[in-house]
Amino acid sequence: MVDYHAANNQSSAGGAQTYMGQEDAWDRDLLLDPAWEKQQRKTFTAWCNSHLRKAGTQIENIEEDFRDGLKLMLLLEVISGERLPKPERGKMRVHKINNVNKALDFIASKGVKLVSIGAEEIVDGNAKMTLGMIWTIILRFAIQDISVEETSAKEGLLLWCQRKTAPYKNVNVQNFHISWKDGLAFNALIHRHRPDLIDYDSLRKDDPVTNLNNAFEVAEKYLDIPKMLDAEDIVNTARPDEKAIMTYVSSYYHAFSGAQKAETAANRICKVLAVNQENEQMMEDYEKLASDLLEWIRRTIPWLENRTQEKTVNDMQAKQEDFRDYRCVHKPPKVQEKCQLEISFNTLQTKLRLSNRPAFMPSEGRMMGDINGAWHTLEGAEKGYEEWILSEIRRLERLEHLAEKFHQKAAIHECWTDGKEAMLTQKDYATSTLSEVKALLRKHEAFESDLAAHQDRVEQIAAIAQELNELDYYDSASVNARCQKICDQWDVLGALTHSRKESLERTEKQLETIDELYLEYAKRAAPFNNWMEGAMEDLQDMFIVHNIEEIQGLITAHEQFKSTLPEANKEREAIQSIQAQVQKIAQSNGIKLSGGNPYTSITPESIDTKWEKAMAMVPLRDTALQDELNKQNSNDSLRAKFATQANAVGAYIQEKMEEVGRISIEMNGTLEDQLTHLKEYQKTIMSYMPEINKLEGFHQHIQEALIFDNQYTSYSMEHLRVGWEQLLTTIARTINEVENQILTRDAKGISQEQLYEYRASFNHFDKDHSGALMAEEFKACLISLGYDVESDKQKRSGQMVSDDFRALLISTGNSLGDGEFTRIMGIVDPNGTGAVTFQAFIDFMSTETTDTDTADQVIASFKILAADKNYITADELRRELPPDQAEYCIARMAPYTGPDTIPGALDYMSFSTALYGESDL
Repeated sequence: MVDYHAANNQSSAGGAQTYMGQEDAWDRDLLLDPAWEKQQRKTFTAWCNSHLRKAGTQIENIEEDFRDGLKLMLLLEVISGERLPKPERGKMRVHKINNVNKALDFIASKGVKLVSIGAEEIVDGNAKMTLGMIWTIILRFAIQDISVEETSAKEGLLLWCQRKTAPYKNVNVQNFHISWKDGLAFNALIHRHRPDLIDYDSLRKDDPVTNLNNAFEVAEKYLDIPKMLDAEDIVNTARPDEKAIMTYVSSYYHAFSGAQKAETAANRICKVLAVNQENEQMMEDYEKLASDLLEWIRRTIPWLENRTQEKTVNDMQAKQEDFRDYRCVHKPPKVQEKCQLEISFNTLQTKLRLSNRPAFMPSEGRMMGDINGAWHTLEGAEKGYEEWILSEIRRLERLEHLAEKFHQKAAIHECWTDGKEAMLTQKDYATSTLSEVKALLRKHEAFESDLAAHQDRVEQIAAIAQELNELDYYDSASVNARCQKICDQWDVLGALTHSRKESLERTEKQLETIDELYLEYAKRAAPFNNWMEGAMEDLQDMFIVHNIEEIQGLITAHEQFKSTLPEANKEREAIQSIQAQVQKIAQSNGIKLSGGNPYTSITPESIDTKWEKAMAMVPLRDTALQDELNKQNSNDSLRAKFATQANAVGAYIQEKMEEVGRISIEMNGTLEDQLTHLKEYQKTIMSYMPEINKLEGFHQHIQEALIFDNQYTSYSMEHLRVGWEQLLTTIARTINEVENQILTRDAKGISQEQLYEYRASFNHFDKDHSGALMAEEFKACLISLGYDVESDKQKRSGQMVSDDFRALLISTGNSLGDGEFTRIMGIVDPNGTGAVTFQAFIDFMSTETTDTDTADQVIASFKILAADKNYITADELRRELPPDQAEYCIARMAPYTGPDTIPGALDYMSFSTALYGESDL
């Protein structure tokens, strides 16, 4: 018993091609439908007779005429072209069974396993088994070998029907049953190949019987396809039998197989046009993306070059925040767009090279060099803008500090000069005694000493005002006015002081009595008082520091100041003791003191008050310095955090850059494996993005704290941003290179082993792992691959030298011919850089060892469609090509102007050469 149902999953002779799917398995229950069984009897009988009549016989009853096995063996010999074993001529049942078994064994030898069909059932005239056996024979010898665009058997036959009937209205072939009921599909197949036999436009969809009879009669009369079904059998059945329809349609396929040459030519043209259309779309996409990116750069650069100054630190910090938002939110998508633009450009150029098209030249101003140049200008503007913001913050901070210091010193000076003009202009010496005059003179000398001591403060005020002017302080006008008023008043005080001294000296001879103690007190009290005022001024002085060393320097100076306080207190007590001595003398001698010390306005009480005030300022100064020290310690902690993260990120970027460099030159697995590995590696790198964001957060805290230096790391945020962007661009570019190698391999038919050999040779001679070969390295690489260019004729014929000769070339150091090697370098290094990339190397090797479509081949294909004419018509293009590609050709072909032309003739020769550029003309 031969296993028939197993045929559903068996392959043909070599076991490599499955020709019968599960939906084609013989289902005995289907034969219970009388209409389908009737259709199969007619169709299978007619099909068998179409072959048996070649041997001068036929059958009448399919289950009866095959019982003895003789006609069954004859049928297999006719359709296979092979001889079967000699049949047995006896009339006994055993002879018949032996003959049928020989036929079934022959079927099984062709890779078909018959399930549940035995010779006894065929000999017994079992109709179901007989029809199942004939259907298996039809599948194996009439349908299995049908192949259309990499599909075979039933799917190939269905695709062939769809392709051939696509241009016809009211025809939509989706299956082998109801799609054929109206008969239009049969007529469309005949009209597509023999339009002279059928007037397709006269057929009506609502008259299926007429349509079917017309197709069957024309096929039988002109195409030698026997009538296998009656129109009524198809029309009167809700769902015609699929196997009957497939058998009938396969006869049409084989009848029209001679038209495959034209179809092949049309397919070649379709392929070429599809490539051209895809390239044009990629060019349009590149132009748009490049224009948008350049426009964004054009709008952004003026904003970054704006140097409008602000009045306060807060205003500049607002600008800094806007710039930070630009760097973190607006720029990253544009970085991705630039990377995608470069990838699209490289992919387009690779596709153009692979299809022998001229290289793509973007419109003026949109070349990758233009985009990179604009991007470089943008990054330069960014750097300049950030540096300007930081310098402006420092400048404004310095200005605010100077302005505060100016107004503080000016207030102290104005307080000191208040009333001094009135004092210097009074005439009290005119009615004073000699002692009083002498006292006034001494008092005036003390005032001159005080005036000289205040000279430094006036000079400091003028110097601060000058610095505010040089730093372009926004309120310089009010500062200059106040400074000018102080200087003018100072000049007046100097003149009045000189005038009063002259007046007192004129009366000095008349004044003899002087109180030495008052004079000593005044002389010592004045500088001490001035020292106290200076000390209080220093204790209230504003300070600004940027690191721990500076604040520690201020703390050290303050500690030194505090160390002088004991000596100063002794001086204060000594001055107070003078006043106490005066009081003691006066009391001892009964002297009534009228008024204060005539030589100075500095009283002991004012000294004590200032001393107490200065002593109260000391702990406040201690607290302020300690707070600043704490702040600088906090800033130092921020520096350390940033440095720790920056050092880790910098090391990570350096490590990944080196790993990407190694991956790009290593060969591990197939190109698809390498591409998958690279994409997974890219995901791993992108998963590190939170660490970058964490570093950005530390950087933001540092900027908010106005920290401008960091001794713990050599990395800056700008350097790490550039390194991160370079890492992302490098891995994306490496992925694109592998994708282009896959495109090259698939388009040129290069095997995986050849690619391995090319890569291994390339890496062997790439000693510095730069990804490119110098001229001498490239020459040695060609010799190692056995590429013989000493004989240009042999090279162009596609022949490679033998292994023995290859070894001889290597061992003897035989070099390539200078002329031939110059030609090759012109191909792989058209720009004359002296280096050959791996992609250029692969393009050259694939061009030298594989065949590609050329303009001549496309012209030959058009010539087939045009029936050997030198021109082609629009109707011929629409009939042979898909609608969109037919219209594409019609729109671009120039009118034919050669001899024997007709109206509407199109020039396909110039169109074909234009597809490949001027180089193929």
